[in-house]
Amino acid sequence: MNQGVYPLAASMINQINRLDQISNNLANVNTYGFKQEGTTETTFNYYLERMQAENKAPTKINEVTNNIPKIDSKYINSEMGPIVMTGNTLDFALNASDTFFKIQNSNGDIVYTRDGAFKNLDNFLVDSNGNNVLNADNEPIVIENGFESQVGVVKIPYTNLEKLGDNTYKIKDQNDMEVFENNDNMVVQGAIEQSNVNSVSAMVELIDAHRRFEQSQKAIKSIDELNAGLIEKIGSNTK
Repeated sequence: MNQGVYPLAASMINQINRLDQISNNLANVNTYGFKQEGTTETTFNYYLERMQAENKAPTKINEVTNNIPKIDSKYINSEMGPIVMTGNTLDFALNASDTFFKIQNSNGDIVYTRDGAFKNLDNFLVDSNGNNVLNADNEPIVIENGFESQVGVVKIPYTNLEKLGDNTYKIKDQNDMEVFENNDNMVVQGAIEQSNVNSVSAMVELIDAHRRFEQSQKAIKSIDELNAGLIEKIGSNTK
């Protein structure tokens, strides 16, 4: 195979991954508290150097392979979305970008979210999926006078979080988290944080990813046509 195809094929894979990530962002443009994701791209050589630092791989394969583009990592954009007043006493918004509500999911695990559009289920405070919202002591919250002061808030750096479904996160290191005994000045009752996805810029990124994919695809097709022409010419000269 022509070595020029490798970086082009890798670029196409990268753009497919970008398309998936951008499409997911756009799908959640109206999801409360949603934080959009982004990707960083580097070369395969950079990846090998990191592996070499951990004594897991050589630092050199060949010039073409080492310079193949590669998605380096995904990251969460921690910028706060707009806070909108709703007047609903079961709605809560967080004042700081690195704080979260605690939820107990259907598996019994504690997960974290910024979606404060809570509901009343049998007099317990729950999220939109019916999961209990927890207080500082990881107990379900009964909706009664003063219940708003019971809503648990924790502070976690985004680098210590991994995205799950249903707009929630799981924590990687339990020691890298601050639990607050009370939520004074940390929440706004009767308000919701909207998604931080900018639909206009996301659409621009989507178009850019499509164009990059198509450019690599056309380049591979051109290489294939050149190779076919060369093979045909060599074959006719050997007859």
